[in-house]
Amino acid sequence: MSYDVLRKIVGGILLVSLIAIGFSKPFQEYIQIPKSITMFEGDQLEFSKARPVSGTLAQPKNSVSIEQSTDSIAINGLENGKNEMLLELAGFPVKKVDVNVLKDFKVIPGGQSIGVKLNTVGVLVVGHHQVNTSNGKTSPGELAGIKVGDIITEINGKTIEKMADVAPFVQEAGKSGNPLQIIVTREDGKVKTQLTPLKEENEELYKLGLYIRDSAAGIGTMTFFHPQSKKYGALGHVISDMDTKKPIVVDDGQIVRSTVTSIEKGSNGNPGEKLARFSSDKEVIGNIVRNSPFGIFGELNRGIKNGIMDKPMPIALSHQVKEGPAKILTVVENDEVKLFDIEIVSTIPQKFPATKGMVIKVVDDELLNKTGGIVQGMSGSPIIQNDKVIGAVTHVFVNDPTSGYGVHIEWMLNEAGINIYEQPEEKAS
Repeated sequence: MSYDVLRKIVGGILLVSLIAIGFSKPFQEYIQIPKSITMFEGDQLEFSKARPVSGTLAQPKNSVSIEQSTDSIAINGLENGKNEMLLELAGFPVKKVDVNVLKDFKVIPGGQSIGVKLNTVGVLVVGHHQVNTSNGKTSPGELAGIKVGDIITEINGKTIEKMADVAPFVQEAGKSGNPLQIIVTREDGKVKTQLTPLKEENEELYKLGLYIRDSAAGIGTMTFFHPQSKKYGALGHVISDMDTKKPIVVDDGQIVRSTVTSIEKGSNGNPGEKLARFSSDKEVIGNIVRNSPFGIFGELNRGIKNGIMDKPMPIALSHQVKEGPAKILTVVENDEVKLFDIEIVSTIPQKFPATKGMVIKVVDDELLNKTGGIVQGMSGSPIIQNDKVIGAVTHVFVNDPTSGYGVHIEWMLNEAGINIYEQPEEKAS
């Protein structure tokens, strides 16, 4: 019988004995420690629940130091790659923890107010219109089964990209009496239908009986950009159409600088709002390629500065975020980015992407006096904790404007197409 096997048997017997005489709590705390932990190079790995405990690296490295106290283990200097940590109780191995160390990764936090211009895929149906004909009022679009939220992508075999593409087909079909062959996209797939335009009484124009739109605009806050790839993330939540309340399917879009002109202060039951205008030069600073539940994403034309934190900063994974003090970067006047104090009330160490990972509360007197807390337009404001970018403000609680939700930066980076989990290729021996 090998020494390791014998050691495990003896260790098991000893553990049973220790539990029997009152050492069950330390053992249970071992069990609560996850089997796998992910961290970045330079981070300190802590096991705060392991007491009384000792630890050894299964794959020791000269640069690694292990600091132990009566109630914790702290490991410094773990290098990129896979590591194993053995936790011991009374000198016997109890649990093996796989430590996945990611290479150093940094982003530049935002906080700038930005203007957002989205162009939809096709034209979006935002309502039905009753055409007043000689035979009464009716909506050809409604009769054709077209619903609010549908996207018209094709008419008579031709691709529709903007509202101007629609009008010639409508007038031609109205005069000829031939119905339009229309394809719309909705949540459950594509639908083909026929629509015959009708002429408004006392007018010469034929109409679809639909309200349509091909673009949307608004303001928000830049969250981060990656200096190497120029990829960015902003808003922290999806942009939905104001009429249909459905997410806008983006064909393309642009972001521009914006200036905050005033604040409508929030109160219980009435969320406030930043009022802003696009900067006078309307210079496009980046594109928009994705509108997702985690925000808008694309690439910047060049780097931008907030004037406070313009150097790359490390990020924190969801399980590294702690309850307690933090700060946000945002604009409440003109285009000046400032730091404000908040509190992380709760945080969930998520294994899979989710939009509501943190509950946050504004505690900064200056921000509370100016805004009442979290207001519309503040979405995307980066959250900073312990000199790391940890996430972004996303939503306000309607009945408590001082509080709201935040999303972890880990998931916004994933949506931006930035792989922070990339491991170095193994070299041949």
